[in-house]
Amino acid sequence: MSLSSVFHIAGSGMSAQSTRLNTISSNIANAETVSSSVDQTYRARHPVFATVFQDNLNGGQGQGSLFADQDQAGQGVQVMGIIEDQSALMPRYEPDHPSANADGYVFYPNVNVVEEMADMISASRAFQTNVEMMNTAKQMMQRVLTLGQ
Repeated sequence: MSLSSVFHIAGSGMSAQSTRLNTISSNIANAETVSSSVDQTYRARHPVFATVFQDNLNGGQGQGSLFADQDQAGQGVQVMGIIEDQSALMPRYEPDHPSANADGYVFYPNVNVVEEMADMISASRAFQTNVEMMNTAKQMMQRVLTLGQ
């Protein structure tokens, strides 16, 4: 692994954490939206990440070993997709609410704001760590260039 690949790895991590922050902000923004039916209610969303290995970057042309992934260092991260949380929604009996159904219930999203805030702190710190890693790699490369002086 070369020092220049650090920038690619950190960049993919920053991109993944940015996607994570966007989904968290969407969840928090919709935490108090209501609906009269389960089908129309907002559900919390979460990104799914996967490690990118060197074989994946080369189009799958690796050593041909069944255990190649165990000996490789990760070459970055990618967002595989964003899934909806299938946990139960929160029905509340509010017959005076304009969005109440015929039984007087409104449905609130399955978003836990406290968990989302904890995830937001974790994602922002992970993003910050990737930035610091890029800065450290840049400083190391600059010092290598000054060795010959």
